[in-house]
Amino acid sequence: EVRRDVLGRLLPSTKIADRVELGDRYLRVRGNRGTYRVHLGSANVLIEPDDRYLCVVPASSARAKRVMLPFDGDGVLSVILSKALLLADDDKITDPTILRQVERRA
Repeated sequence: EVRRDVLGRLLPSTKIADRVELGDRYLRVRGNRGTYRVHLGSANVLIEPDDRYLCVVPASSARAKRVMLPFDGDGVLSVILSKALLLADDDKITDPTILRQVERRA
């Protein structure tokens, strides 16, 4: 509930505000290649319409930039936001592992 509340306040001021819809358990993200649901509890991603699991692993801490966020301490919330930003611009994804999963048809 806390994550949902924080997302409800943050998302309207982001560049992806028009591409996301906040539900009870999921953040729905509309990309250009597909539509995704990010689970608010686990940050797991499902690809609509058939709910295929999308494995997106955060960059290793050695390569990732550290950004201080107002909700520092909730790593899952950070992962949810980063996945939403990535998936909203899914046509710019270059990682071959992610692309294979997104482009695969059930």
